[in-house]
Amino acid sequence: MAAHRSGPLKQQNKAHKGGRHRGRGSAQRDGKGRLALKTLSKKVRKDLSRVDQRHRASQLRKQKKEAVLAEKRQLGSKDGPPHQVLVVPLHNRISLPEAFRLLQDRDTGTVHLNEWGSTHSFMLLCPHLKHRWFFTAARPGDLHTVLDMAKVADTILFLLDPLEGWDSTGDYCLSCLFAQGLPTYTLAVQGVSGLPPKKQIDARKKLSKAVEKRFPDDKLLLLDTQQEAAMLLRQLANQKQRHLAFRDRRAYLFAHTADFLPSEENNLVGTLKISGYVRGQALNVNSLLHIIGHGDFQMKQIDAPVDPFPLNPRVIKSQKDPGMAMEICATDAVADMEEDLKVLMKADPDRQESLQTEVIPDPMEGEQTWPTEEELSEAHDLLKESSKVVKKVPKGTSSYQAEWILDEDGESGGEGNEYDDVEHEDFMEEESQDEGSEKEEEEECETMTTGESVCDDLYDEKVDEEAEEKMLEKYKQERLEEMFPDEVDTPRDVAARIRFQKYRGLKSFRTSPWDPKENLPQDYARIFQFQNFINTRRRIFKEIEEKEVEGAEVGWYVSLHVSEVPVSVVEHFKRGAPLIAFCLLPHEQKVNECLVGNAEFSVFLLGPQMSVLNMVVSRHPGNTEPVKAKEELIFHCGFRRFRASPLLSQHTAADKHKFQRFLTADMALVVTVYAPITFPPASVLLFKQNSNGMHSLIATGHLLSVDPDRMVIKRVVLSGHPFKIFTKMAVVRYMFFNRGTHGHMKCTFDGKLKSQDTVLMNLYKRVFPKWTYDPYVPEPVPWVKDEISSTVPEVDME
Repeated sequence: MAAHRSGPLKQQNKAHKGGRHRGRGSAQRDGKGRLALKTLSKKVRKDLSRVDQRHRASQLRKQKKEAVLAEKRQLGSKDGPPHQVLVVPLHNRISLPEAFRLLQDRDTGTVHLNEWGSTHSFMLLCPHLKHRWFFTAARPGDLHTVLDMAKVADTILFLLDPLEGWDSTGDYCLSCLFAQGLPTYTLAVQGVSGLPPKKQIDARKKLSKAVEKRFPDDKLLLLDTQQEAAMLLRQLANQKQRHLAFRDRRAYLFAHTADFLPSEENNLVGTLKISGYVRGQALNVNSLLHIIGHGDFQMKQIDAPVDPFPLNPRVIKSQKDPGMAMEICATDAVADMEEDLKVLMKADPDRQESLQTEVIPDPMEGEQTWPTEEELSEAHDLLKESSKVVKKVPKGTSSYQAEWILDEDGESGGEGNEYDDVEHEDFMEEESQDEGSEKEEEEECETMTTGESVCDDLYDEKVDEEAEEKMLEKYKQERLEEMFPDEVDTPRDVAARIRFQKYRGLKSFRTSPWDPKENLPQDYARIFQFQNFINTRRRIFKEIEEKEVEGAEVGWYVSLHVSEVPVSVVEHFKRGAPLIAFCLLPHEQKVNECLVGNAEFSVFLLGPQMSVLNMVVSRHPGNTEPVKAKEELIFHCGFRRFRASPLLSQHTAADKHKFQRFLTADMALVVTVYAPITFPPASVLLFKQNSNGMHSLIATGHLLSVDPDRMVIKRVVLSGHPFKIFTKMAVVRYMFFNRGTHGHMKCTFDGKLKSQDTVLMNLYKRVFPKWTYDPYVPEPVPWVKDEISSTVPEVDME
């Protein structure tokens, strides 16, 4: 029987659309096992059920909780380093010896005192809490000591006054610590029990409100009795630790003891032996060691002596009487240290890092061979092709005559023939004519006359009148820069073509091209550059997390033998200053590429290398004095401290960044200096040394990048006024001063000028920082804010 077949006139109905969005099941049925291109090219993501998602989230929470607990248990335990606590009294009425007396409770644990110079410290061992603390102290007026010890402290204990909380010096110390980065901290109030009982509750309420501005949602603890001290110790032991990024990826050490062995050739230089606990990461003997405030050094050997402060002291049983036993105290451990001394590692000369900080430039490295005849002919033909212009000319016109015929939209200069514009043409071509000038350009500065200072009978005799005049002049220059940014006067004694020969014009500051390798200074032959700084930094940090480093592990008590150290380091340590050492990261010691002139080549030199560091900073609100660019400042960048004269520029996303003459308070700026390579993140603090020796906090920020190709472009604006105005042309005067034409210049505009308009000409040049890096920073005078006058003199701009 034949099957029925529908004819051509059969009605074809549209298939039913099951909604706009298909379900997962229908999509899989239609796909029939086929996968999309993106799914094939990427790792297939497993779709977990709701139960599996909850189970996975629970496992992640459990892992994070166990990691936090493991870190908390390791810090201060028998296998980890002691819990280092920095005690900072924030008011002059705080009694630091009384606080130490309460914390040194013999019933709580064993106390080992350690004093050198003016810095007091002690070790507290608590076997029943399974914790050991190392307490140190620093006064807020001693700025370098506070900042350096806060870099390595696990917890900072701030002592507050019950009535005022902190004084002006303590407030300044808090500003610096917040800018540098605070580790875990605790607030304790001393002296509440000394108040009348009726005023104690009110004092605590007022203090809590005052503290909320600096420390929101933080609990205040008391420190007046032994019971309160015991509660404070439990709080310190159970706190969650906050991490500082610049120290977690580096090995660092706080020196408990230091010995100096002078060399045979020179008594001023020798081997420094420092002992302490390894923190952060494992310490390798072949790495370079940076001692804060003293520079970079090499290590010869790492010893592993007996821990002088064990949480559970060793027990030795007598051979004659097995029932008798005695504990080895810390002094006995130190006495037996030489017998149990183990040499952990010795430096390998083939793998040890060098102390060379700069590239030795070769003046012939940037030279090129003379081009051949073929290359010259090719360049000549290319120049001819690029210079050909199509013009409509009458028949019979020669090529020479065609060069003088203007385009259809061109205008002839028939008007104003009495004004010679030769000087103007020379000025526009001055950059190409005087490119080879070797004379160093002097600094541009606006000169202005100031009146004599008026001194009344009540004027303080200690005030330096010359310094006051200079400060007043800086205030005037800052106000002028705010009202007339980048405007300069054309000099009368020097021709403009010479004064501005290194400048150029740009059609658009944002889009016009500028080669970053063009006309580099000689100092760029001494620095290093990464091919890709971000990728290198990411790779180094990944290796630190995954790769195991051979050396002293975290928590070990070790002795480092540091070679070629000046004797001043030990003298500084014996006077009471802390001795802190940081290990440098691999690529903070070596890179594979550098620049010499305009040429690039590869080198394989080692050492803490120098490069161009860019830092984003903001003006500190407590400082109102004007700060000019290229003025010497003191830098605290991560674990380094140095002096330099930086450039200031705008913080933008473009490839060119405008140079700023003053550190403004309304926006963040980028500071550019020559300094050793440091991987971000790292905090940045800028200080200025006053005439009285104190350091004032100028700005705070963070390290942005290590990039010599970041272009800082300086702009100067020349102003003139229209003298004669035509349709689209005007004669401008007072912009230049030339004999013959009196500086009058013909200019063509795209519109008509008005008589009250001002004509401006923008000129640009790239500027580079000066090589003013100095690792030596003098010790500041103890900071007292009341001694610094915060008054701003009135400036009469008329």
